[in-house]
Amino acid sequence: MTDTFDDALQARLVRYAAIDSQSDENSPSAPSTEIQFNMLNLLRDELTTIGAQDVELTDYGVVLATIPGNTNAPTVGFLAHVDTAPQFNATGVKPRVIKGYNGGDITFPDDPELVLSPTEHPYLAEKIGHDLITASGTTLLGADDKAGVAIIMTMAEHLLQNADAARPPIRIAFTPDEEIGRGVQPQLQKDLGADFAYTLDGGEAGEVEYESFSADRAVVKITGVSIHPGLAKEKMVNAIHLASKIIQTLPQATMTPETTDAREGFIHATDMFGGSSEMELRFILRDFEMADLEAKGALLRSVCDAVAATEPRAEITCEITPQYRNMRYWLENDMTPVELAHAACRDVGLEPVSVPIRGGTDGSRLTEFGTPTPNIFTGMQCIHGPLEWISVQDMSLATQMCLKLAARAAVVPK
Repeated sequence: MTDTFDDALQARLVRYAAIDSQSDENSPSAPSTEIQFNMLNLLRDELTTIGAQDVELTDYGVVLATIPGNTNAPTVGFLAHVDTAPQFNATGVKPRVIKGYNGGDITFPDDPELVLSPTEHPYLAEKIGHDLITASGTTLLGADDKAGVAIIMTMAEHLLQNADAARPPIRIAFTPDEEIGRGVQPQLQKDLGADFAYTLDGGEAGEVEYESFSADRAVVKITGVSIHPGLAKEKMVNAIHLASKIIQTLPQATMTPETTDAREGFIHATDMFGGSSEMELRFILRDFEMADLEAKGALLRSVCDAVAATEPRAEITCEITPQYRNMRYWLENDMTPVELAHAACRDVGLEPVSVPIRGGTDGSRLTEFGTPTPNIFTGMQCIHGPLEWISVQDMSLATQMCLKLAARAAVVPK
């Protein structure tokens, strides 16, 4: 069984990863990029071909499908996202397979200076003998989250080919725009129609996550006073200088992504653009507890107010909007989905590990909307950059775990 899954998973991920489906935070459309339809249309057609039911591509860019159940049990959802991260080049991905990894440094054909070392990445050292998939050195791979897509498709195909395999009614969703926090529209919760669900969007084998960051987005706009620089004395107010003061005043030795880990949150400046007359700064605010998240928003506002007070002729605004919330707030009220995933993980010989996600998933939003949705591992590593890699055997374990999970869910009272 495992060898069959290995071949199918490898073929699927190599095929999917070569398709550019990067999302764009600056686009107002849904999905944010037209190229995501290259994946969405492919998956709709592939689900139809393997015999899934109720296959549709919604007007908000989600592929939905049903795998009929053979027991009277709650409906279970499985989700993965088709978009890849905007943080690094995703055009021209050339996936490559390293058969039977020998434990040494991995180099990349399109960037000979780039090295993936087991010394710097201990999890890689555990994968001797595994078949690894990477990109060629100048792009990300896109295993985040096309590995999740490949796992769900392989699970679905196996269930459809094995009608006697115990399963509840299963709903599948492939979403766009997860990487920019717009993967779950409010209507998805109803359209999915699941009693509980799982995202396949995690890392190391054995991870079952039910706690994520809570997240806000902040946009700071600065309007200075513009005038010809030759006539500017005591008249010009340079927005770039004020933007720099804001950045300089915010914590830098603490409370940034590069200075925090575990349960520490951060304020992350993601973008700065504009000119001397107008500037815009963009931030993401992250923490596990709402009080701490709100404190970070208050700190950012106070810094903006303090800088504004130094130059009353300027206008500085700070708008903070919610993105997603810690899924633990809802899941801790009924841990059944988590307990089922833990048991299924043990069924495939792995001891489950549940650590907080220093990020969020579509499950964060879906849980908030009313469908409890923990996150399950795929094996993806070094995501959002050129060192991204994944073990095919880890993907096989995730596929087997999903099948065990379906079998356990099949006997849950409805």
